[in-house]
Amino acid sequence: MTTTSPPPPAAPPIPHTPAPRAPEPPAAWKDSLLPPIAAGVATLCAATSLTSMVAGWAWFGYVVVAVVLVAATGLALRSLRAPTVVTGLGQLLALLFLITGAFTTQGVLTIFPGPTAFAELQATLAASAEQIRTGLPPIDGTQPILCLITIAIGLVAVLVDTLAVAASAPAATGLVLLCVYAVPAALSEEMLPWWTFVLGAVAFAGLLVLDGNHRHRSWRNRESPGSAGRALQAPVVVVAAAVVLGMLGGGVSWVGTVGKIPFGSGPGSGEGTGGFGIAPFTQLRGLLDQGANSELFQVRGLGSDRRLMRAFTLDSYAANKGWGLRSGGQAQTGVAANSTLPAAPGDDGTGTSRQIQIQPTNWVDNWLPIYGAPRALRGVPPQWLYDRTSGAVFTTKSEPAPRYVETASLKQPTADELRAAAPKSDEVPAFYSEINGVDKRVISKTDQLITGKTNNFDRATALWQFFSPQNGFVYDTKTADATDADALADFILNGKRGYCEQYASAMAVMLRVAHIPARVAIGFTPGVQKGDYQSIGSQDAHAWVEAYFGDQGWVTFDPTPLADGRGIVPPYLQQNNQGQQQPNATDDLPATSRSAGPSSGATPDKQQNQAAPASPVNNGSPDGWLAWLALALAVMGGAAVVTSYLLRRRPEPGSGTVSGLSPPPGDLLAAAPAPPRVAVLWLPLAAGVLFVAAIGFLAGLVAWWFALLVVLVLGTVGGPAAMRDLFRRRRLQTIATHAPDSADAAWRELKAECADRGVPIPDSDTVRVAGGKIADRNHLDDEGREDLRVVLGAVERSWYSNTSEPEPALAPAFERLRAGLRRTAPLSLRGRLFPRSVLRRDR
Repeated sequence: MTTTSPPPPAAPPIPHTPAPRAPEPPAAWKDSLLPPIAAGVATLCAATSLTSMVAGWAWFGYVVVAVVLVAATGLALRSLRAPTVVTGLGQLLALLFLITGAFTTQGVLTIFPGPTAFAELQATLAASAEQIRTGLPPIDGTQPILCLITIAIGLVAVLVDTLAVAASAPAATGLVLLCVYAVPAALSEEMLPWWTFVLGAVAFAGLLVLDGNHRHRSWRNRESPGSAGRALQAPVVVVAAAVVLGMLGGGVSWVGTVGKIPFGSGPGSGEGTGGFGIAPFTQLRGLLDQGANSELFQVRGLGSDRRLMRAFTLDSYAANKGWGLRSGGQAQTGVAANSTLPAAPGDDGTGTSRQIQIQPTNWVDNWLPIYGAPRALRGVPPQWLYDRTSGAVFTTKSEPAPRYVETASLKQPTADELRAAAPKSDEVPAFYSEINGVDKRVISKTDQLITGKTNNFDRATALWQFFSPQNGFVYDTKTADATDADALADFILNGKRGYCEQYASAMAVMLRVAHIPARVAIGFTPGVQKGDYQSIGSQDAHAWVEAYFGDQGWVTFDPTPLADGRGIVPPYLQQNNQGQQQPNATDDLPATSRSAGPSSGATPDKQQNQAAPASPVNNGSPDGWLAWLALALAVMGGAAVVTSYLLRRRPEPGSGTVSGLSPPPGDLLAAAPAPPRVAVLWLPLAAGVLFVAAIGFLAGLVAWWFALLVVLVLGTVGGPAAMRDLFRRRRLQTIATHAPDSADAAWRELKAECADRGVPIPDSDTVRVAGGKIADRNHLDDEGREDLRVVLGAVERSWYSNTSEPEPALAPAFERLRAGLRRTAPLSLRGRLFPRSVLRRDR
């Protein structure tokens, strides 16, 4: 006779003790004015760490405007009860409008970006990358650098505002703010100013104090989730992550001993035809970056004349650094260039005017190259200006140049006219004669060379002839090894090896020592004849000297021995040349700066990169595969999302669900194991991974270190949520497939859901005690309590019963229970981003 043991008792009913309605709580944290203000102040204080990287304080004004705009946009959208995602997107849009209006000239209605504005922004950011690559801190606050800083700190402000206000997790902003400090700390050779750390620490502490006084309350005014001990875990995680990132940043060789970020992939890299500009700071040390030649201009109207085309001039010399622009180019002034121009120095209006047609083909810069003494320009947009003093046509923002026509005088004086020219140095600004910090040996050598010369032209000619092969000078793209602390003296007296920048820099200094006003001109040699035009390419970039001769104006002296027919000796010097200035080296002069391809082993001095290059979008770029790969990953991610959505809408076979209508909650999870059903659980997670990878590859278009930084930030912010999602989907898959341990998986997932809501379930609690806590503290309604009863019954039977049969009702009941928790105790954004079940290892 067989006896049958009685079945285990059903789970007892969950006690339902309605709690009295709580009084209205005070204003929510996210509705207060103080949190966004404190978040903005903390961002500004962290941004002060950039004072060691950027000269001056002009950049800080842009940062203040960006941070205030982000905070104000957030306040306005939250006052309208906009969702957090909408608020964040609104802040990003406001930042984009600010960047478009401040740093582009092609925006629709000034502030709305279009394709042209985006191309202009890309050019500006590429220019900033080149300035960072070649410069030493503190770099000048040029337009590209201001744009980069405004974008970077603006994005930081959006992230800090979201974490501190929307997510009510101000402690988590510590990692973001530490990253702001990490960048200048890694690039600067010196310690950051102590006061910037004090400001940052005080601002962050104030943010935490506000959080303590306005602690975000959970659903229906519950006790704040988590105990004081657990509240300390977030700062601990932040500090630990910061230490790890700091060790990584110290271990990876992002910067050399001179604080440069290695943009590009090496010397000579960067095939294709990106936009080019010229770095406006000639250097006495280092290597010349020799990239592939790219056509920049097509010039018609010169006939057989071979002339140098001037882009701009450098007027200031700094010992051991070289030539640059006064005030980083900020002192440049001018008149509208698209008209008749003021007469250039030395142009008395006589002589034939030449019509020169210049077609830029790949030129993106602040400067518009011109020939001779310009008299008028046509086809130039109104934002371009002409500065008579410097002889340059410029604009305040780097942009593609249009096709233009120059009316110019190409008249050249004779040697006798130059000898008879009165000095009249008082007719040009005094800074063209200023010279300081020159080594006494250079002064002595200059005096020796001009002794016995009775006029400025003969003195200048003697200095020009000094830089000849007969005196041991050699053209080379690599300077001689340094043997002297003074770079100028080392080149003139010892090394005697270099390229156009060394020769032009040295002669211009010696001219000023000889009391002859002088400046360094940057531009291009004549190029090569192609059909009916002269083709000027990036390897035609060149530097030479211009000396002032009173009523004859600025006169060209090119001390660099050029080869391949590109050297130019003007008529007034030919009778004095006598074979001394013969080219003796192959001239590859790509003095252009490119966004890819840094000088290998170079140690260039600080660059005043007012007109660094910019690269427009080009399908032939070697980095084009990154964009295509990012697009492919984004499409795959979108396909995963759509597939998951369609599978969730698919009715169960035989369920009678009308096609196109969503099945009841839990039908899918209750289904038998099948690849399409299980795929629903994993496709959203796969989509998230694909989207992060796509963003990383897009960031790689800027630089590999930027891509790494973006992935680290996304991983740090989204990592805990992704881990929680992984654990959840693994457990839900176990439940959906009716595995033997499905009840255990449901219990673990239920405990994790409660922990995320600030209702931890200790292991010492029985199932019945835990059920009472879950129902009461999550305010479950009657439907939710019924589903909880079913789940707890399945758990008890799996633990205490001998049967191992699957529980068909477990999966749909568990799905309905999860829906009930979302309905009566929804997770805050803080709970979603930083789930306690992951941080406390309660999995």
